Amino acid sequence: MSAAEMIRNLPQAFDASAASGTDCTIQFNCSTPMHITIKDGVCTAGDGPAPSSDLAITMEDEDLMALMKGELNGMQAFMTGKLQIEGDMMLAQRMASFFDPSKVG
Repeated sequence: MSAAEMIRNLPQAFDASAASGTDCTIQFNCSTPMHITIKDGVCTAGDGPAPSSDLAITMEDEDLMALMKGELNGMQAFMTGKLQIEGDMMLAQRMASFFDPSKVG
């Protein structure tokens, strides 16, 4: 599975109750840029860059997949340079809790 395929699968792993009250767009800058939008308790995935985003995450594909599966600690990835973040830092810290790692891929 590629990082792009994993991102396309995020809506199936989405936990609406964990993201209650969150409306945002998250850009994933990996080998194939993708984005997700969370609005009104629904998560959708889109190809390419988002017109605008609240959070942009830049990572190598393998690291992004490990992060979303819960195999890579986000803070460690950030501190070691594997994860670059632009935008809403609080959203970045909460994002992993919006998805069930066992359903990510």
